[in-house]
Amino acid sequence: MEVGYQVGQVVPRDSMDLQDQWKFQLKQFTESRDAGFDMYCWAHHYLIDPFQHFQPFPILSRLAAEPGNMKLATSILVLPLLNPVDVAEQAATLDHISGGRFTLGVGLGYRPEECEAFGTKMSERGARTKESLEIIKKLWTEDNVTHNGRFWQITDAKPTARPYQKPHLPVWQAAMSDPAVKRVAEAGDILYIGPANSYSTIKRHVELYHETLQANDKEHPGDMVVVREFYAGNTRQEALDKARWGFKKKYDVYAMHGMHGVEPELVEKVAPMQGTSSGTGDSELETLMDDTFILGSGEECVEQIGKYRDLGFTHIALRLFYPGMSETQTLEHIEYVGRTILPTVQKI
Repeated sequence: MEVGYQVGQVVPRDSMDLQDQWKFQLKQFTESRDAGFDMYCWAHHYLIDPFQHFQPFPILSRLAAEPGNMKLATSILVLPLLNPVDVAEQAATLDHISGGRFTLGVGLGYRPEECEAFGTKMSERGARTKESLEIIKKLWTEDNVTHNGRFWQITDAKPTARPYQKPHLPVWQAAMSDPAVKRVAEAGDILYIGPANSYSTIKRHVELYHETLQANDKEHPGDMVVVREFYAGNTRQEALDKARWGFKKKYDVYAMHGMHGVEPELVEKVAPMQGTSSGTGDSELETLMDDTFILGSGEECVEQIGKYRDLGFTHIALRLFYPGMSETQTLEHIEYVGRTILPTVQKI
């Protein structure tokens, strides 16, 4: 099983200078590489107040020049906001810069503010994503492209940037609902499950994915990807104590942004949690942890990750950084995971 480091794009605007943030995130890259992670996964948002956030293509291009062979991925790119011709050529360019180490992960996004800023509609996200991916794959694989669609028109275009990987680089497509899972399967793309759906929901979505692939005569692409909120410690209680405030802050913001597809009880219970070391907040988080997050000792975390491998997931991306974590705490967390968890998980 390949393990990715999911970069925590949750740095509060008032907590760190942007230049210091870049240096800190570069340090996370080198530490996760040295710890043995297989992939470095970068998220994508605009106007993500109260957090501050760098854009993926320039960052991943810069990281591709660092020593080592760690793979790079957008996890995920909010595709409905963007022009598919630009995305196709940016991704192909990055695939060459990285020597074929790049994966394009895409999804619908969930924030009305972003759609408004880019002149799109929330109701069009699924249709835009489907049409964009059709165009992108044509531009990667065909000599002449003509496309007459709902959103884009292309006439007799001759692509000038093809990916390094053949026939093209991998595409992860995110899904958090039944219609989205069906759309991924109908396209024959790699299913990507985000961090906020419970294990029971994911199990059902995997079954739906397989059923829809079969119904559309699509071969399974071989890979599936899941992202998990994650915290490991020497004991479960230590992990719970260290993770509590950061989890709360992150899901406070999810609630504020109205993230679609998140398990309702997740926002309702995590966001109001008190930042104390005891009381109802602990029991609520522990209950959610059993079916949604991965948290505990190294041995417990390995066992929980194994449940996703048993569902057929070939890749798991773990988020190790949360609001309020210091640089020292973050790097120690990365080192601990590399020492106690990765060697076992990568063999299963």
